[in-house]
Amino acid sequence: MNRYPLWKYLLIAASLVIGLLYTMPNFFGEVPAVQVSPLRSNLKADAALMARVEGALKKAGLETEGIALDATSIKARFAGTEDQIKAKDVIQTALGEDYVVALNLLSRSPRWLASIGALPMYLGLDLRGGVHFLMQVDMKSATGKKVEAYTNDIRAMLREQRIQHSGLTRDGDAVNIRFREAALRDKALGQIAKDMPDLDLKTVEDGGEFRISGTLKIEAQRKNQEFALQQNITTLRNRVNELGVAEPIIQQQGADRVVVQLPGVQDTAKAKDILGRTATLEIRMVDEERMTPGLLQDIKSGQVPFGAELYYERNGQPVLVKKQVVLTGERINDAQPGFDQQSGEPAVHLNLDGTGARIFQQVTRDNVGKRMAILLFERGKGEVVTAPVIRTEIGGGRVQISGRMTTQEAKDVALLLRAGALAAPMEIIEERTVGPSLGAENIEIGFRSMWMGFAAIAVFMIAYYGLIGVISIIALAANLLFLIALLSMLQATLTLPGIAAIALALGMAIDANVLINERIREELRNGMTPQAALHSGYERAWATILDSNITTLIAGIALFAFGSGPVRGFAVVHCLGILTSMFSAVMVSRGIVNLYYGNRRKLDRISIGQVWKPAAQAK
Repeated sequence: MNRYPLWKYLLIAASLVIGLLYTMPNFFGEVPAVQVSPLRSNLKADAALMARVEGALKKAGLETEGIALDATSIKARFAGTEDQIKAKDVIQTALGEDYVVALNLLSRSPRWLASIGALPMYLGLDLRGGVHFLMQVDMKSATGKKVEAYTNDIRAMLREQRIQHSGLTRDGDAVNIRFREAALRDKALGQIAKDMPDLDLKTVEDGGEFRISGTLKIEAQRKNQEFALQQNITTLRNRVNELGVAEPIIQQQGADRVVVQLPGVQDTAKAKDILGRTATLEIRMVDEERMTPGLLQDIKSGQVPFGAELYYERNGQPVLVKKQVVLTGERINDAQPGFDQQSGEPAVHLNLDGTGARIFQQVTRDNVGKRMAILLFERGKGEVVTAPVIRTEIGGGRVQISGRMTTQEAKDVALLLRAGALAAPMEIIEERTVGPSLGAENIEIGFRSMWMGFAAIAVFMIAYYGLIGVISIIALAANLLFLIALLSMLQATLTLPGIAAIALALGMAIDANVLINERIREELRNGMTPQAALHSGYERAWATILDSNITTLIAGIALFAFGSGPVRGFAVVHCLGILTSMFSAVMVSRGIVNLYYGNRRKLDRISIGQVWKPAAQAK
């Protein structure tokens, strides 16, 4: 007889229950919402901010379906889009420009589902609507910045080594240094080659003048351009977080372009403003002589001393800094998180260019024991990222920032210093807006085609295979349940290619059941008893099912590895569909067959449609 051990039945039942739980959130739909996020890092999303939002909405007479507070934002739900848009304007007016107030869509699923992590799939731009930008990075500007940095480094190096020259200029992407003597040129050539291996150096003699011409090596240019592109992507991703966009797509396209897709965002002007804004870094000295407790009280009331400005640290502490700027962010080549070698505390390591290193060494020499503030300016507002004490003179262009930082804070500070501004200018060369109505139409068309295909398969299987066909369709429905549950667990983004992959997965999943059913028919034609035919059909069809699915899985992995964008989305759903189909077509369908037929001692026939036998046996 055909029976499963108890643990297999329990496994199938548990899989179906989990699949149902994690699929359910996708059927509740979404509710319009307004998301409020602090723009500056010294501001927090807390109960006080939530009270301000609630007060502003109550004063305007706008009712909500609930307000929730999470780690980074406050989300208020509304019954319709009209109230949502009104609430956005009311909250923005009440809070001012220190907060980002963005339109969003939140799931209507019950809280008990969210508490177990059962969340709906994200919808892509083509299904949810939103904006699409194709941005091009000015690689010529990125190379020019690097050459300018080398020009300053060479000038500082020649001064330190006391090598006299008659002129140093930058001509396009080349650095030209002129000397009156060949010996001085050769000495400089050796030092530059040693300190700056990324430069391709050539010597020129022209009318008694000895010159060195340096250009970036091809490999160095490529590396610099890749760094600029990746830094811009990091900066864009950091800025898009302020829009409250669920699953934005920010990825490289080609050698110098970036694709930005923001599902759910309809305000193109605001998206442009967020993506294109600039941020600058400044290093200034703290005005400690006038930072007395009594004066700080006067400063908070608006009385700032002449020649100084008041800013706040990330923890809200006021810092009085001098107006004179010591260095700007243009002199910082890189910033990476790390640890202090002596104390083991988290720290941030900076690399300055030649000019920045010289200035920084002079300032730290003259201000040992004093505090130096690093400020980030964005939208005309500045905040103190950190204000460490200068322990000793710092030379060589390598700077360490440490003190009262966690490992995560060190990473955040490094990110702000490294990616607070774009590494190279970017230009929007393509812009598209997909309306929510078009997205809803795409969803309707996509799912209608999928359900029509499912219905057609069901009619054929039931008509051709009878009760076994019904069991195959139940297994196919379980496969769809498992696939959607997996996509929801992974919080994948569903797009039109993803819907196409689901439809393809259904067609391929039923193929496994067809192989099993035909194998059972073949065993019945060969004279096996019904129980033996069922057992042999599932056992012998498994090898064929495994081979065919593995080859298809290899194709899906190749699509994921070498594809991009929609192709990779299709590949992910395709590969997951293959895995779920192997489980549902074999385990689930056989479990149902075993429950229905397995306990019968005398089984005369199976409802599997007409079993055609050879003419000789039929007589």
